[in-house]
Amino acid sequence: MALSAAASAAPIFVLNSLDANVSIIDPVSYKELRRVPTGKEPHHLYLTPDEKSLMVANATGNTITMMDPKTGEVQRTLTGIVDPYQLQFSPDMKWFVTAANRLDHIDIYAWQPQEKGAELKLVKRVPAGKTPSHIMIDKKSTTAYVTLQDSDQLIAIDLATQTPKWTVSVGKTPADVFLTPDQKTLLVALTGDSFVEAYDVSNGPAKLIKRIPTAAGAHAFRAQGDKRHLFVSNRTANSISRIDMQTLAVTDTFAVPGGPDCMDVLADGKTLLVTSRWARKLTVVDLEQKKVVNQVSVGKSPHGVWTLNHAPTR
Repeated sequence: MALSAAASAAPIFVLNSLDANVSIIDPVSYKELRRVPTGKEPHHLYLTPDEKSLMVANATGNTITMMDPKTGEVQRTLTGIVDPYQLQFSPDMKWFVTAANRLDHIDIYAWQPQEKGAELKLVKRVPAGKTPSHIMIDKKSTTAYVTLQDSDQLIAIDLATQTPKWTVSVGKTPADVFLTPDQKTLLVALTGDSFVEAYDVSNGPAKLIKRIPTAAGAHAFRAQGDKRHLFVSNRTANSISRIDMQTLAVTDTFAVPGGPDCMDVLADGKTLLVTSRWARKLTVVDLEQKKVVNQVSVGKSPHGVWTLNHAPTR
């Protein structure tokens, strides 16, 4: 109960990529409380395995800002993390993977929580195609799937050996990736098109199953938390599609202005938080009413959004 109370009172974090700071937003009033400086170009964020720190990856700053997920206070800064555009932990908490969006490589780190100031130890730098973008790691912590945005490719990396397993061609400008709960189907959002592609990854290189029509600029994913439905933001079309992961079909569409990008879902499963990238807003969507109910002014080019009080991410 104490953890639940702390989570419900925890602030909402919005990364303002072109302002090099984070907007801290009150979860009740939806008022911006303050802005906290970070390194240059914070794009994505991730909670540490011990849930004590929120990691803000500063891509061109080559740093990670560690923040208290309950208060928004800066704890410390990890340096020497080269171009951490996107980041993800393996479920077994052994590996930490970053995609170097501008430098065309994928870094695999060992997680050393006992080494304060040196929690991340680089194990292998894996050369990749153009513009590594988003990462998904399977539940068994064996494979990292990474989209190569400007090569129109998807690469799978064996984490135990830190070597590529295969690379396949996909649709135009792939961005986010998501594994269905059965771990058999990998969904790829095509920012350069109007589709999400579904691939069978259960045995060998990915094989295309279906192209799911969404809307222009399909970009980022967020699970609803019910192990069945998945949201995808259509950045160009100013909409969000809800996909049924069992039928691989769109079941709902929500109008969201300003170039919707990253998302989070509150623990109640009824509220969707969306960064409106081109409008400098955090947009709040009531999923039952199927409409926008609030917008909060934030900084330039808001990208990642997160709160401790969220629904399951897988």
